[in-house]
Amino acid sequence: MSDSSTAGNGKRFFLTTPIYYLNGQPHIGHAYTSIAADVLARWKRLGGHEVFFLTGTDEHGQKVERAALDAGMTPQAFTDRLAGDFRAMAERIGISFDDFIRTTEERHKRSCTALWEKLAAGGHIYLGHYEGWYAVRDEAFYGPEEIEDRNGQKVAIASGAPVEWTREPSYFFRLSAWTDRLLEFYEANPGFMAPEGTRREVLSFVRAGLQDLSISRASFKWGIPVPGDAEHVMYVWLDALTNYITALGYPDTASDRWGFWPADVHLVGKEITRFHCVLWPAFLMAADLPPPRRVYANGWLTIEGQKMSKSLGNGLDPLVLAEEFGLDPLRYYLLREVPFGNDGDFSRRAVIGRLNSELANDLGNLAQRSLSLIQRNCEGRLPALTAPTEADRELLAPLAALPAQVDEAISRQAYSEALERIWVVVRLGNSWIDAQKPWSLKKTDLLRMEAVLRNLHTLLRGLATILQPFMPGTMAAMLDQLGVGQGARALADLAVPIADGTALPPPAPLFRKIDEAA
Repeated sequence: MSDSSTAGNGKRFFLTTPIYYLNGQPHIGHAYTSIAADVLARWKRLGGHEVFFLTGTDEHGQKVERAALDAGMTPQAFTDRLAGDFRAMAERIGISFDDFIRTTEERHKRSCTALWEKLAAGGHIYLGHYEGWYAVRDEAFYGPEEIEDRNGQKVAIASGAPVEWTREPSYFFRLSAWTDRLLEFYEANPGFMAPEGTRREVLSFVRAGLQDLSISRASFKWGIPVPGDAEHVMYVWLDALTNYITALGYPDTASDRWGFWPADVHLVGKEITRFHCVLWPAFLMAADLPPPRRVYANGWLTIEGQKMSKSLGNGLDPLVLAEEFGLDPLRYYLLREVPFGNDGDFSRRAVIGRLNSELANDLGNLAQRSLSLIQRNCEGRLPALTAPTEADRELLAPLAALPAQVDEAISRQAYSEALERIWVVVRLGNSWIDAQKPWSLKKTDLLRMEAVLRNLHTLLRGLATILQPFMPGTMAAMLDQLGVGQGARALADLAVPIADGTALPPPAPLFRKIDEAA
């Protein structure tokens, strides 16, 4: 197997969010992962890739069944309502998904049934009895060494979820047979798991030896029936993980959409990395299918220093936050503030600080100053392109290097690093305009003034183009102000200059400052 990367299959690129579990309303944590995936999808499209971007909802399992019962609803009605809420959130925060999958769809039931039958035909499944500790909240089984007593209740050490002693008939997947083969796969594909902490954790877990996995439940009915045994439903993680190939048409591997497999990146929360890095590649290899190229685990967000929880009611609705700060500043902040993969804290003060200083002052003022000077001094038309001077190259050379630098960072999910590289050039633009003083050149060297303003336009066009995946609405407005047509906004279009004399509309502020004291 070849080394994992996010380089993609030629010009095809397949990425996914986790499918979100429907036992509560969408919150900022869901939006965080979705926005990160969306930036990657938009960036790859900007570079000319054919992208397939999948998101959706995970709707089966005992936890959902209980939540529906608590709400006085059937599981199907409960999941129909919540799936609609998650889809609406994705659409309203600008997630440019190509497919939204629900695990209650018939296409998914067909796909799961086909995968089960493939695994069974290969001798990877057998019927036995499960006896052990089960956490409904985690939909996971735990060994005795993973359990402890807290306040008189047994809980999973890793998550704190209460566990129950369970004994019931169960089908098992022969996961123990895959210990060595998974370790060989990890060694041959060092980029498969990231960040490094995730890789170390998974390697340690697998090296300790894997046990066969219970993959069915007979104690409840809200799930996909096991083929040939309607008394059992499939383990929710076998069901859920299969969504990634359902969306590509599995078991029809001759379809055009199947050509996107294997996935280039699964973005997941760090609490579900073991399922994606251990179970998923084992299931796939047992079914004679290639594993994904990469699984990247993002960290957890706290809210003003507190862990998100239902009891505190501090999950934060991303739609409310987008209304308060603006959608694009919110998207920018989430990927700028904390290195992706690390845990971080959401703070209103920090959002306002980034918005006011970096977006409004650094980028917004640079655009407003430059375009206002063109309006006043060049009759609102783009000055002619001229041969660059040494001073011009000090600005234009870093700009020309920026797409490759940003691509390298985004392709390893280093979003904050990508934005910092962009902001190095934004800050350079502000120092450059102060050094060149085009407002003074009008009196002494009109041609040089025009050359400086044209270079600033070139800079702003490059920055706006590169920043589109992070702030699509605001950068579309900026490109409108720069006179860049709708068909000239890809990375490759930066090599084609805008025509001399192009009429530019009067500039308008791109960002709204917020009073920190308000």
